Amino acid sequence: MRSQTLEPLEVIAATPGQRHELLDDAEAKLRQIAMDHRCGGILVTRHNPIRYSLTLSDTVPFGETWEQTLA
Repeated sequence: MRSQTLEPLEVIAATPGQRHELLDDAEAKLRQIAMDHRCGGILVTRHNPIRYSLTLSDTVPFGETWEQTLA
């Protein structure tokens, strides 16, 4: 599986506790897919304080999670 075939997982959370839990859950799902297919790392994009997207990325080394913030 290539990262281009997987839709990003969207996380929208109003509270810090909820955000932490939802981000952890989404990262765990992607980590399992990456392990199963030995592909890409995880890229977490912060769109604003309550909206994030997570996806597998060929630009992130396998086994790593990188974060980026959009302006």
